[in-house]
Amino acid sequence: MKQFLAFVKKEFVHIFRDIRTMLIIIGIPVIQIMIIGFAIRSELRNVEVAVYDPSHDVSTERIINRIGASEYFHIAEVLKSPGEVEEVFKKGKIGLIVVFGENFNEKLYHTGEASVQLIIDGTDPNQGSMIMAYASSILADYQQELIREQQIPFQITPTIRMLYNPEMKSAYNFVPGLMGMIFMLICAMMTSIAIVREKETGTMEVLLASPVKPIYIVVAKMVPYFIISWFIFILILLMSVFILNVPITGSLFWLNIFSLVFIIVALSLGLFISTIVSRQVEAVMASGLGLMMPVVILSGFIFPIESIPQVLQWVTCIIPARWYIAGVRKLMIEGISMQYVLKELFILIGMATFLIVLSLKKFKTRL
Repeated sequence: MKQFLAFVKKEFVHIFRDIRTMLIIIGIPVIQIMIIGFAIRSELRNVEVAVYDPSHDVSTERIINRIGASEYFHIAEVLKSPGEVEEVFKKGKIGLIVVFGENFNEKLYHTGEASVQLIIDGTDPNQGSMIMAYASSILADYQQELIREQQIPFQITPTIRMLYNPEMKSAYNFVPGLMGMIFMLICAMMTSIAIVREKETGTMEVLLASPVKPIYIVVAKMVPYFIISWFIFILILLMSVFILNVPITGSLFWLNIFSLVFIIVALSLGLFISTIVSRQVEAVMASGLGLMMPVVILSGFIFPIESIPQVLQWVTCIIPARWYIAGVRKLMIEGISMQYVLKELFILIGMATFLIVLSLKKFKTRL
C-alpha cells in the first residue's frame, strides 16, 4: 500500500511541476465557464435600428420612441430617403429598418388603417425572426393602446421584408460561421504541432544546425498547410453551393483572397502556439480546446455580438474568426462589393503580420 501511495504522490508531484499543463487544465475550464455564463444570451439586445419617416407626425414619433425605449433596440440612424436603405445595410451595422408610409397619422385616423414596413437583415435567420417578433410586438402594443384610448378598431399592418435570405434558410448563417470555425481550429492545430513535433523527435537540432534562417523555417512550415487549407476551402465552397444550396452572390475572386488571408492568420496563430509550448499534447490542447470556445461563442457565429456584455464585445475584437465571418457574410451572402469589407480585410492582414513577427521573435535558435 505504501508503494502505491508513493507512486500516487510521485504522479501528483510530476503534474504540479508542469506549470503550463496545469494552467491549461485549470485555466481553460474556468475561462469557458466565464465566457459561457456571460456571453450566451438567447434573447435579443441592442439591435441597431434605422428609421425612415416621411410623415413626422404624432403617431410615428410615438412608435419611434417606443422602439428606442425598448431594451432590444437602439435607434442609430434616421434616413432621409428610401434610396439609403440598401446603403445602410451594406455597412453591416443595422439589423432593422422601420419605414413608415406617407401621411401615416392621417391615414390611421381617417381610414383606421396604416402600414409600416420592417426591413430586416436575414443573413442570420434566428436573429431575424426575433427582430421581426419584437418589432411586431411593439407595433401591436401601440395599436392596442390607441384602441383603448379612442375606442376605434385601428389596424397597423407591418409588412415584413427579409433581405439577403427571404426563405430564412439556416445554412445562410451557418456556412460562413462553420468556415471560420473550421479554418481557425484545423489550421491552428496543424501548424501548432509542426515545430513541437520537431522538438520531440529531435530533428530540430538538425534544422538549427543548418544555414537556413528561422524565417525560412517558419514559412516552410506554413506553405504545405496553406495549400491543404486552400483545397479544404474550395471543397467547402463546392459543398455549400451544390449540396446546401447556399449561393455565392458576391465576387468569388475577393472571397478567395479574403479567405486566404484568414487562413494565413490561423496558420500564424498555430505557429505562435508551437513556439511557446514544448509538447504536442500541450499544442493540441491550446489550439483545440483553447480556441474552440472563443471561436464558437465570441465570433458572432451562433450568438449575436450585440447581445453579449460590453466587456466581452471588446474581447471579440481580438478573435480573428469574428472579422472573417462578418466579411464572408457580406461577400458570399449579401453580395456587396469589396469596398465594404476593407475594414475586416485590413484587420486580418494586421493580425497575420503581428502573429508572424511574434512567432519569429519567440522562435528559439537554441535548444
